[in-house]
Amino acid sequence: MCFRINLKNVLHFLSLQPIELMRTKEAIYKELGLNKDSTDEERLQAMHTNPILIERPIVIHNNKAKVGRPPEAVLTLFK
Repeated sequence: MCFRINLKNVLHFLSLQPIELMRTKEAIYKELGLNKDSTDEERLQAMHTNPILIERPIVIHNNKAKVGRPPEAVLTLFK
C-alpha cells in the first residue's frame, strides 16, 4: 500500500528534529545556505523541495518509524 505522508508526521513518528533527518554533507545543503542556525521551517522546506537531503530509507509501520541505516534497524518495527 502506498500513501503520502508529510515530513512533520514522519519526524513525529521518528521523534527527531528536522536537522536530525537531513543529509548535511550533500552539496545542495551548503548551496541552499543551510547551516546550524537555519530554522526548522527552512530545513523542512529544503527537504520538501530537495528530497536528496532526507536521510533514507524510512519505514513506517503502525504509526512508528525507523530510518533504515543500518537496514536491520527497521526490524524492531515488526516485533
